[in-house]
Amino acid sequence: MFELKNDQFLRALARESVDYTPVWMMRQAGRYLPEYKATRERAGSFMDLCRNAELACEVTLQPLERFELDAAILFSDILTIPDAMGLGLYFETGEGPKFKKVIRSAADVADLKVTDGDQDLDYVMNAVRTIRRELNGRVPLIGFSGSPWTLATYMVEGGSTREFRWVKEFMVQQPEAMHQMLDILAQSVISYLNAQIRAGAQAVQIFDTWGGVLSGPCYEEFSLRYMRQIVDGLIRENEGRSVPVILFTKGGGQWLESMAQTGASCLGLDWTTDLGQARQRVGGRVALQGNMDPFMLFAKPERIRQEVETILASYGKGPGHVFNLGHGISQFANPDHARVFIDAVHELSRPYHES
Repeated sequence: MFELKNDQFLRALARESVDYTPVWMMRQAGRYLPEYKATRERAGSFMDLCRNAELACEVTLQPLERFELDAAILFSDILTIPDAMGLGLYFETGEGPKFKKVIRSAADVADLKVTDGDQDLDYVMNAVRTIRRELNGRVPLIGFSGSPWTLATYMVEGGSTREFRWVKEFMVQQPEAMHQMLDILAQSVISYLNAQIRAGAQAVQIFDTWGGVLSGPCYEEFSLRYMRQIVDGLIRENEGRSVPVILFTKGGGQWLESMAQTGASCLGLDWTTDLGQARQRVGGRVALQGNMDPFMLFAKPERIRQEVETILASYGKGPGHVFNLGHGISQFANPDHARVFIDAVHELSRPYHES
């Protein structure tokens, strides 16, 4: 494959020395960029954009043309696996993702089949290969998937939710069926992420967006258990280099010690967790990723720089930190403020890596 020109991101995930703290943004390819909106319009629909390898590549690379980012992330959606299971994913303007079929019973779960990443989601692999080719070694490419619990949440609720009524009711009333569904999803995620790695993804992230809505015992039983199963099943070396795995549970800062024992390379933190305290808690077991509040990008440039400095100081000197937002960038964020953020990380972090 192509020689990697900038490996700061992968070195940080391996807790190796770096020249500066590498930075990327969750949802860095998306609606805050006018060029993304233009490509999305040409594609016809969101899923048409995801299924077109050339257009998915185009939007993946758009933020790298604007900003000095240290990684690219595959443009896709976390709900591709349920869609491949036949649930009929679609998007309504202003309402987010929805499914034509929902899972509400053990009989519904019995109809689910483990998806094959290469065969059932070949359009994603085509996009990964296309992006790797066009990146030409510029920066590493991150692949990703939703966690089993997060995917199950959408599958049971039928779309986005604020109450989590149906999925939590399913969890407490039909725990055996829930575990069966989560196991099917875990096997599907393993196949999906391994296919992405074989196609060229150089790191992978598991987005556990809704793990934080669970109690501690339920998080361990219904979310972390299955992410551990995934980590155990992933290809961890490819192209002569280790393949790091990032776990990101939004609202999961209280469980970092348990997450650090999964075998993951790095834990993503949202903005509610103090980065310095997190580093003390997990020691040198894992790298940490995060964790500026995405809405800090609405502040004035000097305030953004101050926040970057505060977070860098909180982590302190030494390797093992990948700078990121604590969640995805807002669609209403000013791209010029994103540039201030990224440039500030590169500039202000260098003293933290001097020997």
